[in-house]
Amino acid sequence: MNEQKGPLDRPTATEYASWFKALADPTRVQIVSLLARQGRPMKVGEIVDAVHVGQSTVSAHLKVLAEVRFVLVDQRGTSRFYRINTACVECFPTAADLVMGRPAPTAPTCPPEGDV
Repeated sequence: MNEQKGPLDRPTATEYASWFKALADPTRVQIVSLLARQGRPMKVGEIVDAVHVGQSTVSAHLKVLAEVRFVLVDQRGTSRFYRINTACVECFPTAADLVMGRPAPTAPTCPPEGDV
């Protein structure tokens, strides 16, 4: 087992910190969980109904989640649909392992929206 004794490099640590920060709010965790469990794109109104907070709050949380690419946005006509980015969500446990110094199969990378 080849364990690294020093800290993560700064760019990797910065990326992971943005992921942890994005999930540091219970409503954002609920949104990620909802989208992952639904397995389909959802409109903001559906998300609002499920997490029981206001539309402007949900929209602000979706923006944060989209910035770290946990959530992807599909434009259909005048409607926006939000869906989970399974590639990024699957990377998250590996990132947590790496931060804690546990061996991981490969360093995770979260592809940009167009690569998913």
